[in-house]
Amino acid sequence: MVFLKFQIVYFRILASCIMNITKSDIGKSQLEFAVELSASEFQPYISKGAQKLAQEIKIEGFRPGKAPYDLVKQKVGEITILEEAANLAIRNILKEIFNQNNGLAPIGQPEIKLTKLAPGNPVEYKIVFTLLPEAKLGDFKGLKAKREKTELAESDIQTTLARLAEMRAKEEISDKEAANGDKIILDLEMFLDSVPVEGGQGKGIAILMGKNQIIPGFEQQIAGARKGETREFKLAYPRDFFQKHLAGKPVEFRATVREVYRRILPAVDDSFAKEIGFNSLAGLKESIGKNIQSEKNQQAEQKLESALLTELIEKSRFGDFPQSLVNDEAHALMHDLEHDIESQGGKFEDYLASISKTREQLLLDLAPEAVKRIKTFLAIREIAKQENIIITEQDVENEKARLLKRSQGQKKTEAKIREPEYKAALHSLLLNRRVIDKLKEWNIKT
Repeated sequence: MVFLKFQIVYFRILASCIMNITKSDIGKSQLEFAVELSASEFQPYISKGAQKLAQEIKIEGFRPGKAPYDLVKQKVGEITILEEAANLAIRNILKEIFNQNNGLAPIGQPEIKLTKLAPGNPVEYKIVFTLLPEAKLGDFKGLKAKREKTELAESDIQTTLARLAEMRAKEEISDKEAANGDKIILDLEMFLDSVPVEGGQGKGIAILMGKNQIIPGFEQQIAGARKGETREFKLAYPRDFFQKHLAGKPVEFRATVREVYRRILPAVDDSFAKEIGFNSLAGLKESIGKNIQSEKNQQAEQKLESALLTELIEKSRFGDFPQSLVNDEAHALMHDLEHDIESQGGKFEDYLASISKTREQLLLDLAPEAVKRIKTFLAIREIAKQENIIITEQDVENEKARLLKRSQGQKKTEAKIREPEYKAALHSLLLNRRVIDKLKEWNIKT
C-alpha cells in the first residue's frame, strides 16, 4: 500500500481585491504568479499593519492598538510597517489567484517572495505553486500480472516443529568438548592488524554450535574446545559483510570458552504437542500447516499487488516531477527506515556507518524509490477519479473504530489513531486498498 505524505492547500479568505496578476508555467509541475499591487491598493494594508504592530508594542500614553500611525512609524520604522502590511496582503492575493484559476490544487505551501517594497511605490510578489504531476494511464484493465501458486510442503511443517523443539530444549552443564548442537558461553576479542576492533570485544557471549552465528568457519575453530580453553585463530570476513570496515579483512580472534552446555531436545510427539496446548501431534501439525499456508498466501498476494502496480506505472505516462516533491518523499522514506531501525533497538547512525553513507547520500539512493511511490500514488488517484471510486466519511470512521478496538489498551497507538490528521492517512489507505482490489478484480482470473 502506498501513502504519499503531502497536503493539498486550502485557503479561507474573507475579502478579495483587484490587482495585476501574470501567470507563467515554469516547468516541473510549477506555476509562477507575478503579482503587483498599486500604491493605492496597498494603502489599506499599511494602516492595518501599523494597527497590528501598535497592539504588539508599548507606546506611552496609548492603549494597545490605539497609537497613531506617526508614533508607530517613529517607534518601529517605516519599513517594518510595510513588511507587516505585505504579510497581511498576501492572504487576499492568494484568494484572488484561486478565484482567477478555478481548480488550482497545489501541494505543500506556496513559495512566496516579496520582490519590491518601497514607500509610495507599487508592491510586487512572485508566488510559485507546486502542482501534482499529471498522470496519463495505460490500459489498467489489461494487465498481465499473475498470482503465484502456493504449496505447503511437509518440510515447512518439520522446520517449524524443529524450531519449537529448540525453544523447549533443556540445558545441562557439560565438561566434554564442545560439539554441534551445544550452547557455549565465551569471551571474545577481535583484532585487525593487532589493533582491537571497535565493538569486537565481549564477555559472556552465547553461541549455538551449528547455527553459523558469527562468520563462516568460526564454529569449526571452536569445535572440540573445553571449559576454560582459549583458541586463537585468524578468519577473513565475507566481502559482502554489512560492516564495511571488516568486509573481506582477515581478523584475528581470541576466544575463551567459559561454559559448555549440552542441549537436550524433547521428542516431538503427542506429549510435546499437549505441552504447547494441542490434543495431539496431528492437531499441532494441522495448525502449523494452516498458519504457514496463510503466510504463503499473504506473501503471494503482496507480490501480486506489487506486480500489478509496477506494470501499471510502466504503462502510464507522468508529467515532470518537481524536485521538492521527490525530496519530501525521499525524506519520508528515510524517516520510516530510521523509525524501523530504532524500534528494533538499533541506532540509525550505526546503520549509516555500516553502509558507509551520509544522510544526504542515502537520500539520493532513496530518490528512485520515492519517484516510484509518487507514480503509484498518482496512478491510483487517477484510477479512482476515472472509475468514480470514493471513500466516504463513514468508511473512515468505521476503519478508525476497527483499529481502536484492535488496539485497546495500547495508549500510544490509541492516541495516534484519534489524532485529527490520522483521518487523512486512513482515507488514503482505504482508497489504495479499494483501487488495488478493483485492479485484481479486473485483471486476475480466480
